[in-house]
Amino acid sequence: MRKRLEASRRVTFRSGKRVYLRAISKEDLSQIVVWINDPDVHQFLKVAFPMTLQDEEKWFEKLLDGKPHDVVFAIVLFETDEVIGVMGLHRIDYRHGTATTGSFIGRKDLWSKGYGTEAKMLVLEYAFQTLNLRKICSQVYDFNPRSKACLEKCGYREEGLRKQHLYRQGRYVDEFLMAVFKEDFLPLWDSYKKKFFGRK
Repeated sequence: MRKRLEASRRVTFRSGKRVYLRAISKEDLSQIVVWINDPDVHQFLKVAFPMTLQDEEKWFEKLLDGKPHDVVFAIVLFETDEVIGVMGLHRIDYRHGTATTGSFIGRKDLWSKGYGTEAKMLVLEYAFQTLNLRKICSQVYDFNPRSKACLEKCGYREEGLRKQHLYRQGRYVDEFLMAVFKEDFLPLWDSYKKKFFGRK
């Protein structure tokens, strides 16, 4: 088990109960490329080809150039300071107050245990309370009910459905269009922080 970092050395941008968010770093890429190429994870992503570490490094360099319109976080366990996934805000439009989210938990043994929901709540709090966005969108495949349920727990609602829109898993699949508005999220956030952090 990885030794936990001293509190004074831990870089935390947003803190939850079990996970915290920090900026993704170049040192994270070697693990991320393993997850992206894992068929169990890959099936839910829009990446169509095998990815190399060099591909990820190029993506990382573009990400640095893309601020402030793309912000990507590492999802890190408090217990071990281990990165378990990635979550980002993309295509941030400050004029219209919108953005999209994308995420995955790479540690498959941690799927369906609430880590993604916790990280998503932290990202949405940042998007609405710091960046002053008003609407966050996301898309999810019809064969990924776990991700759709996570979004719904965070206040997302279905806005539309693209029928047989993308080719995945040997067939054309539907894609749900999901979105959450700031005014719908904030009451959820108030309840969430009281429940898990005892904060008002």
